[in-house]
Amino acid sequence: MTTTGADQDAQGARAPRTWWWWGRRRSVVLDVLLAVVSALECGLEGVGFAGKASLPVPVGVLFGLVVGSVLLVRRRWPITVVLVSIAVTPAEMGYLMGVVGLYTLAASEVPRRLTAALAGMSTVAAYLVTMVQLRQDVAHADVNQQDFDPSGWYVPVVSLLMTLGLNAPPVLFGLYIGARRRLMESLRERADSLEQELSLLADRAEQRAQWARQEERTRIAREMHDVVAHRVSLMVVHAAALQAVALKDPQKAVKNAALVGDMGRQALTELREMLGVLREEVPTSSPALPLAAVGRAAAAAAEAAAGDGGPCLDALEALVEQSRQAGAVVELVVLGEPRAYGAEVEQTAYRVVQEALTNVHKHAAGAEVVVRLAHRAAEVAMQVENGPSDATVADADLPSGGNGLVGMRERVSGLGGVFVSGPTDAGGFRVSAVLPVAEAETVAVAEAKVEAAEAVPQAATEAAGTAGAA
Repeated sequence: MTTTGADQDAQGARAPRTWWWWGRRRSVVLDVLLAVVSALECGLEGVGFAGKASLPVPVGVLFGLVVGSVLLVRRRWPITVVLVSIAVTPAEMGYLMGVVGLYTLAASEVPRRLTAALAGMSTVAAYLVTMVQLRQDVAHADVNQQDFDPSGWYVPVVSLLMTLGLNAPPVLFGLYIGARRRLMESLRERADSLEQELSLLADRAEQRAQWARQEERTRIAREMHDVVAHRVSLMVVHAAALQAVALKDPQKAVKNAALVGDMGRQALTELREMLGVLREEVPTSSPALPLAAVGRAAAAAAEAAAGDGGPCLDALEALVEQSRQAGAVVELVVLGEPRAYGAEVEQTAYRVVQEALTNVHKHAAGAEVVVRLAHRAAEVAMQVENGPSDATVADADLPSGGNGLVGMRERVSGLGGVFVSGPTDAGGFRVSAVLPVAEAETVAVAEAKVEAAEAVPQAATEAAGTAGAA
């Protein structure tokens, strides 16, 4: 992203040097030159003014120099310049000052009503002075040349044309320059605001992408923890049993070895599926997605990864049987009428029971376990409760990372459910979770209706095509 002007100022960019009320050096040079030329003009015109006003010539010249130098402040006080030019109009001096003053006034931020009033005053003053001077010239020519007889409209019309030719161009040009300057400023402000908005959108997109990556990492880590922790825990338990009965009961040792192999292959299969998702190629030349599409794509990918070949509640009996084969006493109690749920709900329920049984193998060897699954109208509830560990059973000495309960809570909370865990009065431990399913079923019904509505026009089109072919 490009750096805005505000960012450059924040980074310590060098501020431009100011010359009083001028923003640039060339503006100072231009105004000084105009003031010098205007002062020289008014000084020369002051000689004639001194003769008509019966004043000493140095006084008239000095007056003209002072009046002409007022043009130096045209950018700061354009109204003052125009008023001075109007005041000295009867003295027939300050033509350059009047033209430049009117242009500056029209191009400035002075209200248009005030600009129109001052321009009108300047035009009227110039018209009156021009008409008087022209009438005097016509009268003088009439005395010297008896054949010259101008009509009554000559003086007013010529005076008006001369006045408009002197005052109208600078006013119109100043209005054009002022409008163009304001347009450029508004375009510059809009460009700066758009650049800031683009910068904010880019930052927000980066944050959402970072959030999506973090969520995906957390989800993958949770899945791998559940798979590895449960499978490897059972493998360690069976390996310990295999070591204990290897010499006493070879047939049981062979059976335990086969179970260890099956569990290892299942763990490898699930890990291969998750790693296969990570190895999928992502097109790098695809156009940037909108912010809303990023969230939808991340959600769709998570849902697809969760629902593609993931465990479900139908595999809960096999999960309990694996713990029984490891030597644990596990009872499965199912309440309510079993039915199908969404892929995320079934996988979350399965993982909660799986992780709870893994914790039993880690921390409560030989304890009796009761797994309860309740199918309700708008929710599905699961509970895994174990009693105190049996001191006569050897502990498998399984390591614990302390992430099991955290992962279960994140899974359940992500679906809007409730998760509770803690010790029981009998010295055991209980894990309970409730997952809402009403919203998921409502969404499924809505999707089914949408698919049916889309299928109707398609079927109608096919029928129309068949009829046309017939």
